[in-house]
Amino acid sequence: MATEEKVIVIDFGGQYNQLVARRVRECNVYCEIYSYRTPIDQIKAMNPKGIILTGGPNSCYEDGAPTYTKELFELGIPVLGLCYGAQLMMHVLGGKVEKAPVREYGKTETFIDGSKDTLFASIEEKTIVWMSHFDYISKVAPGFDIIAHTADCPVAAAACEDKKLYAIQFHPEVLHTVKGKEILHNFVRNICETAGTWRMDSFVENTIKEIRAKVGDGKVLLALSGGVDSSVLAALLARAIGKQLTCVFVDHGLLRKNEGDEVESVFGPNGNFDINFIRVNAAQRYYDKLKGVEEPERKRKIIGEEFIRVFEEEAKKIGTVDFLAQGTIYPDVVESGLGGESVVIKSHHNVGGLPDYVDFKEIIEPLRSLFKDEVRKAGLELGLPEYLVFRQPFPGPGLGIRIIGEVTAEKVRIVQDADFIYREELANAGLEKLPDQYFAALSNMRSVGVMGDERTYDYAVVLRAVETVDFMTAEASEIPFAVLQKVMSRIINEVKGVNRVMYDLTSKPPGTVELE
Repeated sequence: MATEEKVIVIDFGGQYNQLVARRVRECNVYCEIYSYRTPIDQIKAMNPKGIILTGGPNSCYEDGAPTYTKELFELGIPVLGLCYGAQLMMHVLGGKVEKAPVREYGKTETFIDGSKDTLFASIEEKTIVWMSHFDYISKVAPGFDIIAHTADCPVAAAACEDKKLYAIQFHPEVLHTVKGKEILHNFVRNICETAGTWRMDSFVENTIKEIRAKVGDGKVLLALSGGVDSSVLAALLARAIGKQLTCVFVDHGLLRKNEGDEVESVFGPNGNFDINFIRVNAAQRYYDKLKGVEEPERKRKIIGEEFIRVFEEEAKKIGTVDFLAQGTIYPDVVESGLGGESVVIKSHHNVGGLPDYVDFKEIIEPLRSLFKDEVRKAGLELGLPEYLVFRQPFPGPGLGIRIIGEVTAEKVRIVQDADFIYREELANAGLEKLPDQYFAALSNMRSVGVMGDERTYDYAVVLRAVETVDFMTAEASEIPFAVLQKVMSRIINEVKGVNRVMYDLTSKPPGTVELE
């Protein structure tokens, strides 16, 4: 994506690398993540306004630890090191880092030494930050002054103002650091002297112009899943090229209740966009393929492979197209090893999962520079309805991984109805935006119950609701007990085949957000 100014994040394996980049973008400055293996000449060619070094799990003084050339700090570009990045800056520039006598973890009171320092401008003399380190800076590098400390950490932050180099031992990007956003804003906007002109409305208009210039009078094919990313991409392409776009919506029968019809109402013949829309109702085909399959990863692969087969069949009917559009977003790029140091955790997160044998010339991915919250903002700019833009995160395999054990039409009906009730009651209670994700899943457990004067032997539904910043870690939401009771009562009374409802309190880790 063309942009006049950017700040880059160099990733040393830190768990918050994407969060750092998002925080920079919240300052209206474009930001991208690169591995510490990125050559210095490539960094210089980008001409960034600033550089941020992330945290990481290693000790910078050990052989083989991730490092970077000293030249990075001699470019005349402001550099901010966070946690491991701060330690590495000191280590490379002649300071000393060693094992800390007291490890700091969690919320920590920090004292600002010299509150007029540009990095801590407007920050109180005492503030709460999020620490997570077992090494510490025991001696700052020549030319650096200590600008913050804690009871156990003599160098919570250090600065070389002349060279605009800053090292902070804590994590300003997480919400637990009370003034973290202000600290990053001070660095990105004031120290890096950025204009802060990167906004979503300009992204939409510029991207539409880029799409038109690239596509010309060509034809574009998009696999529309109904999720937020593909829906926003469809709307963006529709605005740019109209009838030159064909969307194939494969309804695999594993969507949430009424979701297939909602997608068609927006993008179909009577919808808001003048495009070619094809809906393939393939539910029975999927149920047949999944018969007898219980292992989660095998279900994922069957669902993904069958999607490719159905999409390929429809693409052959259409014939040659010039471009295949994909709803790849920036976390997909990073998590697939193309942007940072992260590893791929789940197979359906991989970039480039569509067939090689569809007849097209080139792939286009207009959203690949955006985070999820930015994709949602783009959707609103494009006029998509709020219920679609703010739709709950939904995995590619759909309800196939929210049904434990074999997937059947009956189980899909149960989990669809239970999930609909759960979401409806949270909305009725005004809580629909409180958890970051919530859904009902169907366990493979059946138990004896009593309904009326009869004994039953039915399934147990599990309710899940989590609060998270980045979905890498998550805590169970504290849904009011009265709301949970109402959900339980409605599910048991209205959903045939269920006689027990449970609420999952497990955090991530050790659990995952999805149950599988």
